[in-house]
Amino acid sequence: MAQYFHMHPEQPQARLVRHAVEIIRDAGLIAFPTDSAYALGGLTGDAGLLERIRRIRDVDERHHFTIMCRDLSQIATYARVDNAQYRLLKSATPGSYTFVLEGTKELPRRVLHPKRKTIGLRVPDHPVVHALLEELDEPLLTSTLILPGETLPLTDPDEIRERLEHQVDLVIEAGPCGAEATTVVDLTDGSPVLVRAGRGSLTPFGLA
Repeated sequence: MAQYFHMHPEQPQARLVRHAVEIIRDAGLIAFPTDSAYALGGLTGDAGLLERIRRIRDVDERHHFTIMCRDLSQIATYARVDNAQYRLLKSATPGSYTFVLEGTKELPRRVLHPKRKTIGLRVPDHPVVHALLEELDEPLLTSTLILPGETLPLTDPDEIRERLEHQVDLVIEAGPCGAEATTVVDLTDGSPVLVRAGRGSLTPFGLA
């Protein structure tokens, strides 16, 4: 059965953050709030965790997973970013965006899109997520918590625990969470291409 942590939304308790990170490091899968919606996440290099997320989401190898990073310097480690792309990223992070970029060799091939070799990258704007990433000291492999047959992410931690209590290891509750997924922008071909309109404004990319 999944554990359930109540974290302060602005100043998450250090002992709970440490405990959550222990669960992550022990190959755990967590459900946690972000600045857009709840997400599933765990260690990037864990093949078993990748398959657990795929089963919950009912997605195949063509699904774009997201590497959730602490800051832009981490993004540059896991994706190829030129100067123009970096300026766009800097103008919109942290925030409710996922950027599709070409992955680097730092990432396991299994997390990349099989044909395009791309990955979603994101720097969230949420104190709980920042605390987790700071304590973990590496990015999280994540996917928005949208269940099969549904179009909107889950937003109620009690419902998440009830529906996924035997499929995740931890559910984090930290006050109200957004009900809208991130805006997804593909930056691989130079000019921004809108993949999915979500919580993030389109204005910084001239797509409004």
